[in-house]
Order: sequence, then structure tokens, then C-alpha cells
Amino acid sequence: MLTSCKKKTEDATSVLGLDYYPTKLGKFVIYDVDSTVYNDLTLDTVRYKYRIKEKLVESFTDNEGRPAIRLERFIKMYNPNKLYDSIPYTIKEVWMVNADDKKIQVAESNIRFTKMIFPVALNVIWNGNANNNLGELMYAYFIIDKAETINGNALSKVLTVKQRDERTLISVHYNIEKYSKGIGLVYREIKDIYSNTVVANIPVEQRIEKGFIYKQTLVSYGNE
Repeated sequence: MLTSCKKKTEDATSVLGLDYYPTKLGKFVIYDVDSTVYNDLTLDTVRYKYRIKEKLVESFTDNEGRPAIRLERFIKMYNPNKLYDSIPYTIKEVWMVNADDKKIQVAESNIRFTKMIFPVALNVIWNGNANNNLGELMYAYFIIDKAETINGNALSKVLTVKQRDERTLISVHYNIEKYSKGIGLVYREIKDIYSNTVVANIPVEQRIEKGFIYKQTLVSYGNE
């Protein structure tokens, strides 16, 4: 009977797609972050490199009476003269995850985003900003169960959520997140860039004057 119940739970998890965002306490994921900021006033381009560790550390009930998980984020800054392993992490911030068989919501710096909805299916869309005041932004499952190698990690089933893709002659607003079964988030990219200097057949990415590009890429994962 126990074996049967366990199998039904595993089947439901797989069918719904819950295993794209595992919520076992102790789970951690480590990422490399590369962020480039373009300042049109000073004409400076500044690049930031650092490593982030995210860990699910505690279950609790939030102020709306819902089951929640405390997600702690740690940071270490890149130093060209040191190995990352020799640099200690320091606490950066605490986020909150609300997870059930309908959706995954993450409160990032007290702003709640609906990251995923279940069941997972191609071209399903939802308002990722439904529980904040940033305005409607429609997310969509864009690719499901694609094999990818991300930062040297061979992943057999990767899901892509397209959060935003707006392009004009002078701007690009592009957000995507990728999730891998059994791990969770493995890649995040944000482009928010502008260029008032329009050149025929030259994309905004090659003539950036203002904005930023942010990339967060899987390094490793496990349980502690």
C-alpha cells in the first residue's frame, strides 16, 4: 500500500510538472552571475561578476496563513586573484517561496511573482505579476523537456518560461527563466537596454547606450 501511494505521488508530480521546482528543505543551487550596466550619462560600462547560493532552509506559515518556505541567498564577489572556493559566502537577502500543486510563487525583495503554474503545458500563459503592482506581464511555457548543457552541466529535461519579449528599433525588454527537473532554476536572463542611435540592420544589442544585461547560470546543486 505504501509503495502504491508513493508511486501515485511520483506520477502526479511528474504529470503536473512539480519536479521542475523541487521544494525539499536543504536543497541548494549555486549560480554564476554576470551583470553589465550601461550608463548613458557617464558613458561608462560596468561589469559585475559574483556567485550566488540559494538554499531552502525552513518551512513556516506566512502572514496570509499559507504554507511557505524560507529561501536564503548568499553571495561572494568575483576576485581575479582568488578561487571562488577560497572566498566565504555572506548572507545577501531572504526570499519566500509559496508552492502547491497549482503554482509556484516567489517573493523577491517583497515583490511576489508567479513563476510557474501547473500542470505544465506548451504555450500555457499566465500573469506573472498577478500578485504585485508592477502591471500585467504574461508569462508562457515556451519550450518543454529540451536537453541542454548549461555551464558544463548536461541536463536532460529543461523547461523555458518566456516572461517578456518586447523589441523596437530603440529598445529590448527580454526576460526568460529555465528550469530543470529535479533542480529548479538553472538559467535566468534579463535584458533591459536602449539605444537612440538607430543604425540599419544593426540590432540594439550591438549599439547599447543605456540599461543592463543580467545572466544567472547554474554551477552546481545538491542537498545539505
